[in-house]
Amino acid sequence: MEITAKLAAHLQAIPRSGIRDFFELVIGRDDVISLGVGEPDFATPWTIREAAIYSLEKGETSYTSNLGLLTLRERIAGYVGEFFGTNYQPASEILVTVGVSEALDLALRALINPGDEVIYHEPCYVSYSPSIVMAHGVPVPVATTKEDGFSLRPAALEAAITPRTKVVMLNFPTNPTGAVASREDLEGIARLCLEHDLIVISDEIYSELRYDHEEHLSVAALPGMQERTILLHGFSKAFAMTGFRLGYACAPEALIEAMMKIHQYGILCAPITSQAAALEALAGGQDLYAPMKGEYRRRRDYLVDRLNGMGVDCHLPGGAFYVFPDIRKFGLSSKEFATGLLEAGKVAAVPGDAFGASGEGFLRCCYATGMDDLETAMDAMERYVGNLS
Repeated sequence: MEITAKLAAHLQAIPRSGIRDFFELVIGRDDVISLGVGEPDFATPWTIREAAIYSLEKGETSYTSNLGLLTLRERIAGYVGEFFGTNYQPASEILVTVGVSEALDLALRALINPGDEVIYHEPCYVSYSPSIVMAHGVPVPVATTKEDGFSLRPAALEAAITPRTKVVMLNFPTNPTGAVASREDLEGIARLCLEHDLIVISDEIYSELRYDHEEHLSVAALPGMQERTILLHGFSKAFAMTGFRLGYACAPEALIEAMMKIHQYGILCAPITSQAAALEALAGGQDLYAPMKGEYRRRRDYLVDRLNGMGVDCHLPGGAFYVFPDIRKFGLSSKEFATGLLEAGKVAAVPGDAFGASGEGFLRCCYATGMDDLETAMDAMERYVGNLS
């Protein structure tokens, strides 16, 4: 039997993750410094781990409500109310999910009919376009530029809107560029969404990791937007809880109900141990993630200074834990540059085109790794680009 002929046609057209493909080259090699995977190098703060351990010791190993523990949803409502300036009802407008990735999948499947268009800004996280396709939607990327700080300009969004547009996806701060959106840009985006009656899915997983001394602004907090926004957030990045796989969605009741229908049949509920840990994370709040954030800022400043000093043009990202240097001057494709850096310098970074066509000519370097490794990696990159020059 030819199994591939039996696979769903829309799935066959989806490429493998460009990040994972590249890092197949790194597996099993202990001589390589990785600036690739977007995962904090910090252990989850002890009080959070202790809460998970205590939950297990108490025998809390059961299912929870499909929506998640009510106590957790109440704490989420308080946290997002204070941090994002929004107002969600814990009983009906919050859904606890297995990471933000599940929440994004639920949101798209709850909204998209075949042929509906979803606009998103690019370079972007590798799952956005495939997730839209798997929900039978049509991905519509809008390129952002280094000159604009990789923010989505309202005029560029407006040019992409058609009668088939149903959803706009936002991610600020952005993976892979570290871009943040100004109030002016967000207000322009909100105006267009109101004018064209569009739903917004806003992935704000990096919102606590902003370094420009401006308060994070969620599109959901702008006038008229909470009722048409699905706010996605979670615990992986700021709280260094990637392995706990816990996220959440905040949205109007009808949207949460639709997402919950899919969640209850496919997942049932998020793990109770992770939910217990998340309760402690939100109780600790900024006191838990502020030390990590300060260290990320120090690493960001170091990388940007070193890259620019060696002649690799790199803008100063406003958030997340990535830099996205411009390597076009060297006359190599992103993949060629990254492969050469790996072979010659034993440093692994992700080719920019893994994040969409507009990422070609750039390189994503993650600074969620120790300073000693960053210094060694930058020394190796400086030798590599010196030889290219």
